[in-house]
Amino acid sequence: MVWSVLVAAGLLEIVWSLALKKANGLTRPGWAVTGIVVAMISLGMLTYALRYLAVGTAYAVWVGIGAVGVATVGMLIFQEPVSCRRLLSLGLIITGVIGLNLIGG
Repeated sequence: MVWSVLVAAGLLEIVWSLALKKANGLTRPGWAVTGIVVAMISLGMLTYALRYLAVGTAYAVWVGIGAVGVATVGMLIFQEPVSCRRLLSLGLIITGVIGLNLIGG
């Protein structure tokens, strides 16, 4: 259950980051409010997960899902550059998060 909450919180990190991108420097209030509200929900879910999981592991999973997700969406939707180095770097983030989970915590 707690891992499901943490993964959902990480997926919401993608949503709020993209909403803030669409807010265009907070000049589009609807997107800005959406981003801020979803960020608060995501942080609340992370806070719940931290009651049961090691902080380093939980935070790495949360931010890893967000970082990889936002970078992937940026490449797919916002035509951000795709390169071997960029993809390798995303793979390293995933490897690091998996490694932290395998060593425990």
